[in-house]
Amino acid sequence: MAVSQLRTSQVWHGQARALFSAGHYRAAVKRYNRALEVDPEDVDAWINRGHAFCQLEQYDLALASFQQALELAPQRAAAWHGQGLVQAKISDFAAAVESFDQAIALNERNHEACFNRGHALLRLNRFLEAADSFDQLIQQEPDNYRAWYNRAIALAAMRRYHDALSCLDTALSIKPTCHYAWTYRGVMLNKLHRFRDALLSFDRSLYCRTPNANAWYGKAATYALQGKSKSAAQWLRNAIAVNPSLYRVLVKTDPNFSLVINSAEMQTLLHSRAQSRENVQDSLEWQEYSSLEDGSNSTLNF
Repeated sequence: MAVSQLRTSQVWHGQARALFSAGHYRAAVKRYNRALEVDPEDVDAWINRGHAFCQLEQYDLALASFQQALELAPQRAAAWHGQGLVQAKISDFAAAVESFDQAIALNERNHEACFNRGHALLRLNRFLEAADSFDQLIQQEPDNYRAWYNRAIALAAMRRYHDALSCLDTALSIKPTCHYAWTYRGVMLNKLHRFRDALLSFDRSLYCRTPNANAWYGKAATYALQGKSKSAAQWLRNAIAVNPSLYRVLVKTDPNFSLVINSAEMQTLLHSRAQSRENVQDSLEWQEYSSLEDGSNSTLNF
């Protein structure tokens, strides 16, 4: 490539990167197209163009871009990873796993590919392989709390609740403000019938984030498992106020609520008119935990 062409290509790449970073993906595609006019074998332009199309949810064009990059450079791990991302977006998880495998084979320290491989395996219900994938990532990045969290999901799917709980404790020791890890920890404690600790875990989730419909639903489930219909309805009301279409349907088939689903409190709630979010009664109930410092409660076992 002539020097003038190289400089022109660099200009288009620089503009495209800036536009992509600013969220102007369509404009970024146009700049990458200009770079490809200068050099049709510009592998980086094909790869980055694919990512831009992926952000625009134009998955056919994204996949074509990554495939063109792979035709030009089959040893580029980034192109395999990008192709895997698109395949996962279109729910072709088996193909995505194969692409991520190729990316990892070419670059063993491709942490994102390892993480996304685990996610794809979860979607395929290949839980043991998913746990192993996250474990591989943890060996390289022991402080990756997201890997610990997702490893817990894989273990829980195999009913290894104690092991999942241990992973969540590790994740929370790394990032004590991870609200969804606190919520899932409460779910695991419910599985183990440790209801008091489960409530504390959901409360910690609410301390980290509110509104927090999943934590409210988790508290409702904890009380329901103990046959406490009034408290279950109270907390379920908060979750329904945030997302009535989800939680009104979910609770009807959730075995956690089987003891209380036919109670007067639950039936009144499920047949009442939809609430507005302004009616969520959370302020006094969760703020009483605002004085807690992360890690201060020894019953949480970390």
